[in-house]
Amino acid sequence: MNSFVMNLYDAANELTIEEVSSFMAMDASGSFGIQANHDRFITTLVVGLARFRQRSENWQYLALLGGVLYFKNNVLTLSTRHFFIDPDFDRISTLLDQQLITEEDNLRETRLCLQRMEQALLKRMVSWQRKPDGQQ
Repeated sequence: MNSFVMNLYDAANELTIEEVSSFMAMDASGSFGIQANHDRFITTLVVGLARFRQRSENWQYLALLGGVLYFKNNVLTLSTRHFFIDPDFDRISTLLDQQLITEEDNLRETRLCLQRMEQALLKRMVSWQRKPDGQQ
């Protein structure tokens, strides 16, 4: 058997890709590749592009916002917050950049909301401390 199955999971999607012959990605230690019959392997992927090939077809690119990769018994399982697949490198790079900007904006908004909640909670705690016992 010169191929393996790749299962991709994100918050909203599940995709199975058959007859994958090669997969390349990057983790904290650098780039790596997986082919059929690879030993059992687990790693966390960094944000960026991975790529895979089915049989002798052209590379397809997989944009990831990080993730966990597990390979066992010729099944590659990848779980991530969100993924995109496209054979066009430039197009998927643009999509990844847009997704990263959106993620940064959402994170910034979440942090701002948390700061506001903390400030409101602190104000309430201070007002409770100022009131005599038994009063609300």
